[in-house]
Amino acid sequence: MHLNPYGEYAVLIAASLANDWPDDAAGIEQRTRDFGMTMEFRVTAAEHPRTRAVIDDWLRVVDAATDDERAAALNAQMAAAAAYPRLTDHDGEGWHLHYRDRDQSLSHVLAAVISVGTALHLSTRGMHRLGRCAAGLDAGDSCRNVVVDVTRNGRQRYCSVRCANRAAVRRHRARLG
Repeated sequence: MHLNPYGEYAVLIAASLANDWPDDAAGIEQRTRDFGMTMEFRVTAAEHPRTRAVIDDWLRVVDAATDDERAAALNAQMAAAAAYPRLTDHDGEGWHLHYRDRDQSLSHVLAAVISVGTALHLSTRGMHRLGRCAAGLDAGDSCRNVVVDVTRNGRQRYCSVRCANRAAVRRHRARLG
């Protein structure tokens, strides 16, 4: 039973695309498959820049300075997606809920899935559970990767173990001075 079909995985797709942008539309579609999306899409070369615009718009949510700004940006994205819930059995694996029409383009589907998934992620886990890698806040580090905090304790600050380790080494060296 899927009560939250567009939660964590949708936000992780968005972060994956933001952190490692594919070279073409086929790469975007493959990334959606890697994260478990099974619906068939109309994929054309135009989907590459259209999806880039979806991700760039989503990054405004990531980079919002306050919870109110984050919610306003996300509400605008959900309204623009003009998505509505509907039951579907497109893949023959059973009826489930989608927030999109059957024949929409990949970029339109991703706009709906990512905005609804992000809203579900933030409203159920906390508005602070999305941001940029804390290593990028340190002097001398330029990491700007998106961090989707899916940890149990809600304290993930770094995009990778590598960034966390580099930050720890910098702090240690600063103490030694």
